[in-house]
Amino acid sequence: MARKTILVCDNCSAEVGEGKGAAMRLTYTDARRGAKAADLCDDCAGKMPGHAAARRGRRPKAA
Repeated sequence: MARKTILVCDNCSAEVGEGKGAAMRLTYTDARRGAKAADLCDDCAGKMPGHAAARRGRRPKAA
């Protein structure tokens, strides 16, 4: 028997399509409080505050 996992946005309760959405992880500076995680659709993820993080590693060589 096959199983299918359906991802639902934690913010707006909409179904997230295959290959879409984002996972947000919130970590506190106080380690005793632990961490929280949320699955978000593309619309809700775009509305979240913050800025794009730089990618790690070397830049690829010019073609």
